[in-house]
Amino acid sequence: MNLFSSPTFSTLERALDGSALKQRTISQNIANVDTPNYKTKKVNFQHTLDHAISKQSIEANRTDERHMNFSIGKQREAYVTSVNNSMYNHNLNNVDIDKEMADLAQNQIYYNALIDRLNGRFNSLQTVIKGGK
Repeated sequence: MNLFSSPTFSTLERALDGSALKQRTISQNIANVDTPNYKTKKVNFQHTLDHAISKQSIEANRTDERHMNFSIGKQREAYVTSVNNSMYNHNLNNVDIDKEMADLAQNQIYYNALIDRLNGRFNSLQTVIKGGK
């Protein structure tokens, strides 16, 4: 029996991975705020879609292999895309530093909440192992 194979641990692990990727992506955007022709990167969390799919039954017909797969059983990871449809600075750079800083703070709060929840799960296991003492 694997103590860490529960759906809760798996979900928390995927959420932490997605949040860490978002942190790296936002940091990269902030570091390139003055780089000419740099395009903002954005992280897409597909586990949010997975959650929505598991709550409701969604049927989809894929007409092209490049379309998103809507199967419930398949786990998806977070991925990074470039935002090319806007220009914020005169040098063709589209990084909005105020938005990036707000996103950074929001992601940090989300990450800390996930860590607190994971610590709670570990504390519960520790209590069980010690026999409730």
